[in-house]
Amino acid sequence: MKIAFSPCPNDTFVFHAAAHGLIPGAPELEVTYADIDITNNLASNPGSDLDVLKISYAALPWVLDEYALIPCGGALGRGCGPLVLTKGGQADPSELSGRRVAVPSEKSTAYLLFRLWATQNVPGGIGEIVVMPFDQIMPAVRDGMIDAGLVIHEARFTYPSYGLSLMTDLGSWWESDTGLPIPLGAIIAKRSLDLDAIEDWIRQSVEYAWAHPEASREYVLSHAQELDPDVAQQHIDLYVNDFTRNLGDDGYAAITSLLTRAAGEGLVPPIDPEALRK
Repeated sequence: MKIAFSPCPNDTFVFHAAAHGLIPGAPELEVTYADIDITNNLASNPGSDLDVLKISYAALPWVLDEYALIPCGGALGRGCGPLVLTKGGQADPSELSGRRVAVPSEKSTAYLLFRLWATQNVPGGIGEIVVMPFDQIMPAVRDGMIDAGLVIHEARFTYPSYGLSLMTDLGSWWESDTGLPIPLGAIIAKRSLDLDAIEDWIRQSVEYAWAHPEASREYVLSHAQELDPDVAQQHIDLYVNDFTRNLGDDGYAAITSLLTRAAGEGLVPPIDPEALRK
């Protein structure tokens, strides 16, 4: 079975057991490691030969006809949202009016949250949106190539080392605005496959990771952008949680709210919320 997910610690932690043949009855996996912007586009390519992918929830509206949302293995939670960073002292959001902002993907949850936040907080709107790999964003802001950066993943823990300041935590904004968790990364699988079986072995892989946290350490660190073991562990602790085991009602409500609001702003195609439930 062909699967694609990012080399980030949360994904390698979750899929370590399945990728290494440790889950009885799970298929042998052919793994492609790719940045989230790449997997978002791979999923929407007609005729994609990938069976299972990790994508942004923001990319779901484009792929729901061919792929189903698997209710486990993904990233959704509280206190784990994207950050908007600037160089120097803390800036007022109004200073982003007409400016250049780097984002990791235009089909990312981070981007949707940023655009929804900007409609309320940036008079006149953002100037230019520049897409770049997430690990290049903080250096670009530090070096003055970009006025502000939208960052995800372990950048939450490392941005002070780049001399950057927090303008806003979009996760905190979203949670205070909606009372819901933040839907970040989704696991999807082709509708032609045995979706219940896929859900079962992914959930078993999650449970194995929690039961044997040391087993995946070497694998996680060998793929991590940030090699510091403490940072990798912070990343896992933040993004692998009860929603990774099962989305539940709050998870589905958060996804529906995000995509419905984004569709209202013309950022994504409209969806039928029932299509989210396999």
